[in-house]
Amino acid sequence: MKTVVVSSAPLIQKADGWYAYSPYVQELELWAKYATTVTMVCPVWSDTKGTLVTRLSFSPEHVITLHEFNIKTLQGVLRAFFFLLPNLWKLYRAMQRAEHIHLRCPGNLSLLGCVVQSLFPKTYKTCKYAGNWDPKAAQPLAYRWQKKLLSHTRFTQNMRVLVYGEWPQATKNIVPFFTASYYASEIHSVPDRWDTRPWHVVFVGTLGTNKRPMYVVELVAQLRQQGVPITLALYGHGAAQARIAQFIKEHNLSQWIVLQGNQPREVIQQALCKAHFVCLPSQSEGWPKAVAEGMFWGAIPWATPVSCVPQMLDEGRRGLLLTLDMDRDLDHIKQLCTNPNALRQQAQQAMEWSRQYTLDAFEMAIRKLMQP
Repeated sequence: MKTVVVSSAPLIQKADGWYAYSPYVQELELWAKYATTVTMVCPVWSDTKGTLVTRLSFSPEHVITLHEFNIKTLQGVLRAFFFLLPNLWKLYRAMQRAEHIHLRCPGNLSLLGCVVQSLFPKTYKTCKYAGNWDPKAAQPLAYRWQKKLLSHTRFTQNMRVLVYGEWPQATKNIVPFFTASYYASEIHSVPDRWDTRPWHVVFVGTLGTNKRPMYVVELVAQLRQQGVPITLALYGHGAAQARIAQFIKEHNLSQWIVLQGNQPREVIQQALCKAHFVCLPSQSEGWPKAVAEGMFWGAIPWATPVSCVPQMLDEGRRGLLLTLDMDRDLDHIKQLCTNPNALRQQAQQAMEWSRQYTLDAFEMAIRKLMQP
C-alpha cells in the first residue's frame, strides 16, 4: 500500500540517512513496515536543533518538504499566508498518488492536511492525534479546529482517528488508542524497593514550561525540609535547566537533586526500575510516555489530571493525581509514604496495567489498521 505520511514533525537529513525525534521514529517504523512505499510530507531541518533524534531504519521513497509557520506573531501570520498555497499544492499532489493517507496531528501543517484529505473521500485514511483529545481542554485555536474537523464524519470519510483515552459523545470514526515503549520479551521482574530509603523520584522529559519540572524540584525540596528522606533525578534538557541548577545550588540540594541531562533508553529504564515514584506535572499531554514507562517498571506516578492521565491512573488508584496546590500535594505524599505495603500494592497495579501495552500489541493494532 502506497502510504503518504503528513506531519508537522520534521525530518533531519544527514549523510547516512534521515533522522527524526526518537519516540516518533519507533512508531513510524511500525507503520512503514506494513506499507509498500512511504512518502513523507513534512518540514526538513538541516540540523537537530538540540532534539533527541534516531535514524530511520527505512528509506522514504519521496520526502516532500513543507514550509513551517506559526500564527502567534504578525510575522508568523504573514509567513503562513505566503506559504499557504505552496503547502496546499504539495499536500494535494502527494495525496493524489496515495493509497493510504496517514495524518499526524495536531500541528499547524497537519491542520492543512486535515483540510486537503477531504478532497479524497475514497482514499483509505488514518490519523494519529497525539495530543490531548479531552473536549474540555483549553487548547490553541489550530488544535481545536483539528479536533472539530476530525470529529466530522462527512468531512473525514473513510478515516479512522486514533486518540488517547475514551471520551463521551465521540463520533463513530474515533478509535481509542495507545502508545508503547517495550516488547513483551523485555518484561522482567523488578526489585522490591518499598522497604528501602530514601525514596527515589524520577522526572523524565523536556525541562520546559509545559512539563513544569520546577514544581517537582520544589516539591522534593519541601519534602526534604519537612523531614522526608527523598531524592530526585531529572532526565532531560530544556530552558528551565539553568533555573533548576541555580535553585539546587542556592538551597544546597546537590546531594539530593541531580540533573542527569538526556540519557539513552537503557539508562532511563535502569533508573525507573530503581525509582519509587515518577513525577510529571504537565500542563498538557497526549499519552504521557514517561508516566506509562514508569508504571511499566513499577514506579508509582505522580501526575496532573490532563488528557487520559486520570484513566491511566484509574482516578488515583494507580498513582497520585497532583493538584498543583503545594500544601495539599505535600500532605498527600507524606500520608502515602507512611504505608509501604499500600504503595507496594499500588505499584503492582500500575505495572500490571501498563504491561498490557507492549510494542507487540501496538504493532498488531497498526497492522490491522493498515488493512482497509
